[in-house]
Amino acid sequence: MTGPDVRKGMPPVRLWREEFERRYRSQFVDPAFAPLRRELDAIVAAAWDAYSHSRKAPLTRKAGAGFADPDYDIAADWLEARAAIAEAQRQHDDADQIPRILLINGAARSEHTCPGEMSKTWRLVEIAQAVFIENGFAVDILDLSRLASEFGKNIYPCKTCVSTAMPLCRWPCSCYPNYSLGQTNDWMNEIYPLWVAAHGVMIVTPVNWYHVPGGLKAMMDRLVCADGGNPDPTSTHGKKADEAKAIELKGWSYPRHLAGRHFSVVVHGDSVGAEGTRRALSDWLTDMHLISVGRFGELDGYVGYMEQYATSHQELDSDQEFQAEVRNAARALGNAVRLARSGRLKEPGAGLEDPNPK
Repeated sequence: MTGPDVRKGMPPVRLWREEFERRYRSQFVDPAFAPLRRELDAIVAAAWDAYSHSRKAPLTRKAGAGFADPDYDIAADWLEARAAIAEAQRQHDDADQIPRILLINGAARSEHTCPGEMSKTWRLVEIAQAVFIENGFAVDILDLSRLASEFGKNIYPCKTCVSTAMPLCRWPCSCYPNYSLGQTNDWMNEIYPLWVAAHGVMIVTPVNWYHVPGGLKAMMDRLVCADGGNPDPTSTHGKKADEAKAIELKGWSYPRHLAGRHFSVVVHGDSVGAEGTRRALSDWLTDMHLISVGRFGELDGYVGYMEQYATSHQELDSDQEFQAEVRNAARALGNAVRLARSGRLKEPGAGLEDPNPK
């Protein structure tokens, strides 16, 4: 059998110092920085040194026991993210802990930025939250609108390391932060533990041009590492593609880091695309080995969705049927989680009762 073949040949992206400085200084166009020119000169010089020497992870520690190569230097950020995930998994597995629901607002719209008004999606999240709290669940809300309205919140693009070889994709992702490229404040290291701790996940999202909003899609892409990602970066000595390919050719186990959690999806669209978006989300979650709640016991995935949906808050106020669908979705998810935790849910999606019988 031939050895791994690593293909290269894309155009270079390296910047000359003049262009690097122009881009770096563009962050400081506010006149308030004018008196700090000398200080900025020193900061730009330090940033150029980090960039020119590709110091992606300037702070590292020895991997230590439990890794394939204990002497390998691993980024301190990654080790901290790993520890947070381990603690979240411990909480998830503790039978004495209150079961947790991760409730995700997929909308980018917020009253705190350009639109000047809250999203309808946020109101639907609040409706679902009230049901979960009433039924005794701990609820974590992941509000992805903060990506567009809060300073220092980023979800950087997935680089699809998995397409080179699955062992090259880390659990959790190790592509960020990249200090030499200024790719910092990546939110995913806080988001991964929320998914791990959850027993049930509900995604509530609008439709943006036949698909989910950009922030939600970015999170979805970065969760690829949850489905088969490598928990040991030392096994490939960082991002060495040839070593990762060699491991995959020998056979990879594809660990399912989020398997067994239940999910429910609520999608609304202002004109078209809600059903296609719902199917894409349900397929994605199922492929990650989360368990569909089922629409009152069916196995095809619970959905509250509405096409040609009302565009105004006033119309949402009067749409009691759709609000009831959201409450039903929350009750069904909570019911599935409780049955699973008690050991009475023998088959994924089975044994659920209609929370709103006719």
